[in-house]
Amino acid sequence: MNRRHLLLAAGASALAVQPAAAQSSPAPVDVAGVKYAPTVTVAGTPLTLNGAGIRFRVVVRVYTAGLYLTARASTPEQVLATPGPKRLHVVMLREIDATELGKLFTRGMQDNSPRDEFSKSIPGTLRMADIFSTKKRLAVGESFSVDWVPGTGTTVSINGRPQGEPIREPEFFSALIRIWLGNNPADTGLKDALLGAARPANSGGNPQQ
Repeated sequence: MNRRHLLLAAGASALAVQPAAAQSSPAPVDVAGVKYAPTVTVAGTPLTLNGAGIRFRVVVRVYTAGLYLTARASTPEQVLATPGPKRLHVVMLREIDATELGKLFTRGMQDNSPRDEFSKSIPGTLRMADIFSTKKRLAVGESFSVDWVPGTGTTVSINGRPQGEPIREPEFFSALIRIWLGNNPADTGLKDALLGAARPANSGGNPQQ
């Protein structure tokens, strides 16, 4: 086979493998029209989407949420024990009063955390309440993220912009994540979805919550 034939054969082989390579990249997960990337990077560490779902209030869709970890976790205990950074990302499906949302989060932390853990998280809880009261309202499509980075603390970002210095108490992130994963979660259907027990879908979550 001459050189021209060898080049043609090599080109054909390269074209043949391109579709397979493209197909190997995971597609974003669609939750009520919100796209959750299969992977994100936090503090230089790649994280994988553990699960995503919808927060329902009665039958109204309030927001979507996605949980990113360094390794798969199917229980709240595994989530908290997973090493490295963690991220919870929330995208609003309806407009909501941000101050009221902050109050609901505080109540959820208190209802789901051991008393001593919640006591240690109070400074961070007050900071979070200030962050949401300053924002006033969260409109449809707006988002916030909660990133935990070992040795640094918890950073709250609204629409991708960090809000002040990290909250350093580790108890704060543990109490915060229990809003969604604790024994009295905001939405049991969303809890299952974040733990990978339910397949995210446009009609996901628990409409009875």
